[in-house]
Amino acid sequence: MNVARSFNNWRKFRQTVSELGRMSNRELHDLGIDRADISRVAREAVGR
Repeated sequence: MNVARSFNNWRKFRQTVSELGRMSNRELHDLGIDRADISRVAREAVGR
C-alpha cells in the first residue's frame, strides 16, 4: 500500500470516528451501533 493511500485511509478512519462520536447514543442506537463499536465500524468503512 502506498503512502498516499495509507494517508487517505487514515483520514477516512478519523473522519468516520469523529462523525460517529458526535452522534447521540439514541442516533447510534438507531443505526445499530454501540458507542464502544465506533472504532470497529470506522475500520470497516476504510476496508481494513
